[in-house]
Amino acid sequence: MPSEKAPPTHLKQILINLIAGAMGGVACVVSGQPFDTAKVKMQTFPTMYRGFVDCAVRTYHAEGLRGLYHGTTPALVANAAENAVLFACYGFCQNLVSRCLGLQDPSQLSDWHKATAGSLASVFSSLALCPTELVKCRIQTQHEMRLSGNKDIPHKSTPWSVVRAILSSEGIPGLFRGLSSTWLREIPGYFFFFGGYELSIDILSQRESSKDPPGALVVTVSGGVGGACFWLAVYPVDSVKSRVQVLTLTPHSKGFIISLLHILRTEGFLPLYSGLMPTVVRAFPSNAALFLAYEMTKRTLTEYCCAPI
Repeated sequence: MPSEKAPPTHLKQILINLIAGAMGGVACVVSGQPFDTAKVKMQTFPTMYRGFVDCAVRTYHAEGLRGLYHGTTPALVANAAENAVLFACYGFCQNLVSRCLGLQDPSQLSDWHKATAGSLASVFSSLALCPTELVKCRIQTQHEMRLSGNKDIPHKSTPWSVVRAILSSEGIPGLFRGLSSTWLREIPGYFFFFGGYELSIDILSQRESSKDPPGALVVTVSGGVGGACFWLAVYPVDSVKSRVQVLTLTPHSKGFIISLLHILRTEGFLPLYSGLMPTVVRAFPSNAALFLAYEMTKRTLTEYCCAPI
């Protein structure tokens, strides 16, 4: 009798999703960090640069190539942690949604049900993302903070020195500055993220008529579509979040609503979209790399864990 493969246990499946999500997060950062640096700079200081090219060129002249990669270490930690938790919880939330709907298996979920599961998973991943993204944003905007007149910003900071400064001045709650803004971005954003991905997978591979997993090209394109959907849906929220996390010394950075009203009253609506172009340009390749790394790692680990019996 030919040997069969045992399906992974529930715990093994969580660990597989955890590791695969972390690998996807690393791939996302490696492929798009310079674009993310420009995004954060333009969001936080929208009047300082004329556009993405101007921001990139001036950053390069002022800080060298390393300036475009400021915050890479916390970004790697942030994305690896966020996506590890996100994809691990995504599988759990799919099971939860299927039970609530009275379905026997998560494979019976529609694309919109899966999008809802992704939205629920982001509640947990935000707790891992917020502190690391806070450190990343502050490192990325050190140069602009000094130019704006803040003399207390050191010329050279490490992720750990930024963490120590936050803990000494604000305590542990300071590491979660912007958490409510992060939730406001992540919860609706990941609905569109997973919804765009799953819908694109179905359209490109006609998955409903085939039991075979989607190919690498389909996963890559669908991942890019999902990333673009995420940012187009929630970019203004992310702009406010960046200011809340960076501009801690200004009176209008105490919370999301106050910051949003201050921006609308003093600058108008357009600054909320400052940096959108490099973000969307970055979103396609970086999220394509994220999903490709996730899916390939998940399949490899699943085959390894499911030894023949």
